[in-house]
Amino acid sequence: MTATRVRKFDGGTWLADAPVDLWTLARWAGTAAVVLFFIFPMIFMLMVSFKTQPDIASGGFVPEEWFWQNYPDAWNSVAVGTYLRNSIVAAALGALVTLVIAVPATHAIVRYRVGGKFLPAFILATYVAPPIVALFPLFFLLRSIGLVNTLFGMALVYGVMNLPVAFWLLSSFVRRLPEELEDAARIDGAGYGSVLLRITVPLLMPGIISTGIICLILAYNEFLLASFLTRSESTQTLPVGLSLYQGDRQLRYGQMSVASLIGIVPVYLLAMFFQRWLIRGLTAGSTR
Repeated sequence: MTATRVRKFDGGTWLADAPVDLWTLARWAGTAAVVLFFIFPMIFMLMVSFKTQPDIASGGFVPEEWFWQNYPDAWNSVAVGTYLRNSIVAAALGALVTLVIAVPATHAIVRYRVGGKFLPAFILATYVAPPIVALFPLFFLLRSIGLVNTLFGMALVYGVMNLPVAFWLLSSFVRRLPEELEDAARIDGAGYGSVLLRITVPLLMPGIISTGIICLILAYNEFLLASFLTRSESTQTLPVGLSLYQGDRQLRYGQMSVASLIGIVPVYLLAMFFQRWLIRGLTAGSTR
């Protein structure tokens, strides 16, 4: 695209004409639009957290009166801290269960063609089914082993639920690993477990971390199974706790926005802390 020229103004003096690349301006404008698109819900939620119920009903964007009482009321009316802790524990344990099963399973399926073409297709197909069809089977299964209404039971459910996602993400990483390294280790007398733990897992670490983060976030946001399989405050997760802000006649939007903002903080901190691993892992698995 043809560049245009503009004059720069500095301290009362017009400087020489400078070329401006229109493509660069378009990229910056597009980037700004995308960033605004994604952060606008956060800004809107922040504004709602400072509004009263009549102010929310009026539909304005900026609060007419900044109502700070929503913050202590949100914390005191619902046990946000307990629900947040339960979500973190269940999601973290669920992600760990997913990785413990998915890493060796994906390696065996990709490297040794275990299950042929049917098993990979079947694993991915299970993720297409709506979660509600598994509610009653999961409930009776957990009740038979005494894990209904427990965080460990929810961790097992989350761990199995995210296996198709983990397999799909990890398979591309396993395909990128050079088979010669594993062949050399086997020639030196290493068994399958030794090859997996000493050769494959260290090389897969960027993919394992990025997959674990994605599975953790999926489990952290899950509502349907948690609402059905947990019944007490000591085991219910934050998405279930957010539903408690709905009263008999009205929904306390301001307090719900406060609790939602609190729940977002751990996810943002996790993404910031593991940003280098997450980006490297996702880009490393983007090609075969």
